[in-house]
Amino acid sequence: MSASELKGLIWIADFIFTNCTGPCPRMSSQMHQVQTGLAGVNNVRLVSFTVDPERDTPPVLAAYASRFEAQPGIWFFLTGSQDALHQLSRNAFLLGDVDGNLQHSTRFVLVDGFSKIRGFYLTSEEDAIPRLIADARSLARRSD
Repeated sequence: MSASELKGLIWIADFIFTNCTGPCPRMSSQMHQVQTGLAGVNNVRLVSFTVDPERDTPPVLAAYASRFEAQPGIWFFLTGSQDALHQLSRNAFLLGDVDGNLQHSTRFVLVDGFSKIRGFYLTSEEDAIPRLIADARSLARRSD
């Protein structure tokens, strides 16, 4: 999955790591709720970036994806260099530093088909996931 493959699609991004004992399992469960809530909406993708690229190799990410029932072709788990992930988190998604200390934002980011951020959703807020699903559905209807 690359940025060019996401052009024209609505997508939802987050940052997690697979051996997290803090918020990541909850976030991934919430992303699964988003996947379920957007079933049948063809132009939306989910993208989870690791903040621990040294340990979260593609096979580890694939096992994690399976654990959370990620639908292939819809929900992607991506890795890259620590610097690239840091640049994405800080500069592209405006979520702050991802500098190897495993600290990261617990917000989901909604991105439109023009790669413009349309919303941030703090996963600890009770209504965040229903709002995100509704907002993504609304964007998807407008871009059909």
